[in-house]
Amino acid sequence: MSEARSRRMFFALWPDEEASGHLSALAHSFAADGGRAIRPVSLHLTLAFVGAVTPGQVEDLERIAAGVHGPAFDLDLDRLGFWPRGGTMWAGCRQAPRPLRQLADTLATALRKAGFAIDPLTSAAQVPHVTLARHIRCASLPRLGTPIGWRVGEFSLVESHLHPSAATYRTLASFPLDEADDTCG
Repeated sequence: MSEARSRRMFFALWPDEEASGHLSALAHSFAADGGRAIRPVSLHLTLAFVGAVTPGQVEDLERIAAGVHGPAFDLDLDRLGFWPRGGTMWAGCRQAPRPLRQLADTLATALRKAGFAIDPLTSAAQVPHVTLARHIRCASLPRLGTPIGWRVGEFSLVESHLHPSAATYRTLASFPLDEADDTCG
């Protein structure tokens, strides 16, 4: 019996329509001089990157995520950042909200306990950000005027498909956060 093809998985937060519109406009402004803006439907904040898994492990990921609970929270992206490798411009948080850090840590801990290798450097608790554009040049980092935010009420298990021009994403399952226990801060 041969093993079925592996699937590339991660957990993410998706911005609402308004935040996605602001992020997309920002992305296009950075990519105007030859870079590549991330498509609006692909804008997300990665909570935990899992990587390649077998089809059978997808069910395990869903089961693990269903057991992760936390409060809903407001997320404000209030700074811009740039990584020279790949020419990546991103919007992120100066200070990750406590519920975001707790959600990312709880999810990563549950995944590691189940045998998944989660790199702590890719966790949203480290550098929470939304990638806006790639292959750009940035001589000086612009300032982000008004913070871009949204109410985070769920997190999602996402499958990634890599293509030469860009990755595409498909949400497989979403897991609600508890609105009643909002403890932002």
